[in-house]
Amino acid sequence: MNARVQQATPSDATRLPTDERCVVHMIHRDVPLPPGSGTATLGAKAWNLARMAALGLPVPPGFVIGTGWCVQAQALEDGHWRPALQTLEQVCGLRLGDPRHPLLVSVRSGAPVSMPGMMETLLNIGLSATTLPGFIRSTGHPRLAWDAYRRLIAGYGEVVAGIDAAHFEADLDELRGATDERELDFSVLRALAERHLDTYQREAGEAFPQDAHEQLRQAIAAVFASWSSDKARTYRTMHSIDHRIGTAVTVQRMVFGNAGGLSGAGVGFTRDPSSGEPQPWVDFLFNAQGEDVVSGRRSALGHEALAAVAPTVWQALLDATARLERTFGDMQDFEFTVQQGQLHLLQTRKGKRTPLAAARIALDLLDEGVIEAHTAAERTRGLDARALVQRRIGSADGAPIEPIAHAPSAASGVACGEIALDEARARARRKAGARVILVRHDAETRDIAALDLADGLLTCRGARTSHAAVVARQLGKVCLVGCEALHIDEAGRSVHFGERVLPEGAVLTLDGNEGAIYAGATGIVETVPEALLARLNTLHHQSVPAVQS
Repeated sequence: MNARVQQATPSDATRLPTDERCVVHMIHRDVPLPPGSGTATLGAKAWNLARMAALGLPVPPGFVIGTGWCVQAQALEDGHWRPALQTLEQVCGLRLGDPRHPLLVSVRSGAPVSMPGMMETLLNIGLSATTLPGFIRSTGHPRLAWDAYRRLIAGYGEVVAGIDAAHFEADLDELRGATDERELDFSVLRALAERHLDTYQREAGEAFPQDAHEQLRQAIAAVFASWSSDKARTYRTMHSIDHRIGTAVTVQRMVFGNAGGLSGAGVGFTRDPSSGEPQPWVDFLFNAQGEDVVSGRRSALGHEALAAVAPTVWQALLDATARLERTFGDMQDFEFTVQQGQLHLLQTRKGKRTPLAAARIALDLLDEGVIEAHTAAERTRGLDARALVQRRIGSADGAPIEPIAHAPSAASGVACGEIALDEARARARRKAGARVILVRHDAETRDIAALDLADGLLTCRGARTSHAAVVARQLGKVCLVGCEALHIDEAGRSVHFGERVLPEGAVLTLDGNEGAIYAGATGIVETVPEALLARLNTLHHQSVPAVQS
């Protein structure tokens, strides 16, 4: 271990609870994984970050507050994690709250099992009226500083103070007009930050906190508290996840995809999570932070722009994620940031996938020698012809049918049902026996209960890799996101596709295979992937009954 990077331990004056999961552990390439620990203690996110750091991959340093603290959050004191923060400050050569060289951190959740988007994240913690001038001087980048500050105020306001995000979105819409927010200059972002401060004061009844350490304390508490949010509890109930396992909280040095130039944020899968094809499936936004992609409130593009503009970075990402897949033995869902041409990995986990993709990926990994036959057999157990059936658009007379719009597909298949604009409508129509297509502005995980009732999801904004799209794919829902032609009239309870207006309750068909949207019900053709079934039969003949086609 590097002599200057020591594992941080609480001071003698701060007693640890008896729960052995109440730990604080550094995440750094020179700090070994703690003996006997694992995802149950550190959470899957931090455990995988520590493993990536140990592999020498570019992971920002940080520390994790273990899962045991989730149920004992009231007992968590600054003294439990302050030594780890001090070590992080030494590693980075920066200090939280320092007016000249401030350390900025992210605060993220991470349960022992994957729960995409169900808990909260806070970015840019440590920026304030005191530290912002020093951040500008040290980076030479006033636009980055004001963009990070306005994001912090809005994110902190929503997660910690409980302010509806729509208030901050309204501030943004008023100042940007028709301009993409990524193209706003620092003077507009400064005005936006000042407006956000007023909004925070008005809605919270108190000023935005300017003390960096208070920001961090409240951020840690809010992320732990998000374990008990309605959407997180709903997700755990749906997936039979024990409510007692808790989440860990990871504090990491910030890296900035919104630093201009060759900077941006992305989310991806090492293989196509819908079809299982062995090719990367990545969404990326230049001059953005990671929450822009995963939140579902912004539309993102595929990886082609990154590969074209920064081929060296793209190749480094391909090399790193291929190594992750070999190390973890499965298709990976990863998040990354590029800061001025430098790649940083922020997360990796086993990727959610459709049954079709699960079969293809397991068989391909077996053929590539990444996993053994018994592992492939276990991962594909129960995947018969019914589970792998593919639904495609067709017509009774073979005549072509014309879609009314197109949108990027986040999950394949075909779904047909009545338009529902909210959970109440979806629940009422489902109770009446109708099938439902949920139509929303954004692909957000707060719609998890409504999504569970629906057969498909269609959104105005959002990325294929947003957390809500990931959950939709896992639930077997057809999902199309970022439909530019779609406009939702909440007051009129209708949706518009250009000049075409459909009232709530009208029937839509979503084609997740081609990214097409049709008015009314279409014909549906079901097919079975015979070649894939044959490969499954060959695998399972030795250990389980053959798959029936």
